[in-house]
Amino acid sequence: MSQAVTNKIKKSITELVGRTPLLQLVNYEKQNQLEAELIVKLEYFNPVNSVKDRIAKSMIEDAEAKGLLKKGDTIVETTSGNTGIGVAAIAAAKGYKFRVYIQDNVSIERTKVIRAFGGEVIPFSEVPALAKAMENLLIILFLSFIEN
Repeated sequence: MSQAVTNKIKKSITELVGRTPLLQLVNYEKQNQLEAELIVKLEYFNPVNSVKDRIAKSMIEDAEAKGLLKKGDTIVETTSGNTGIGVAAIAAAKGYKFRVYIQDNVSIERTKVIRAFGGEVIPFSEVPALAKAMENLLIILFLSFIEN
């Protein structure tokens, strides 16, 4: 295999995060008679198809750099959206265990994706104290928003 090809082969999905292409929407510019150039970043080219891959990688690498996350640790998250999926992917790539607490109405597809990356999925209904704490937090945030 040539050196040029070997240099393009990545050893971890963490090396792919953020390496998303830019695209100029030339036809859109013409159709809408735009004077400006319209450039978009195609974040769905990230390994797990979301800009949240960047956030997940950044959070994990920041915790590693600060010594807060070490080999053998388990990452715990309370989301199952794109951030949770991104954390599951990066955790798997870096060899961390991952546990996510999710609301009961989360789609089965999201649960399957997290499990496919080796994540442990625990519905809030299985941890009543956590569900109550999250409910109280939402009430506090809502009241804070209304007051401001």
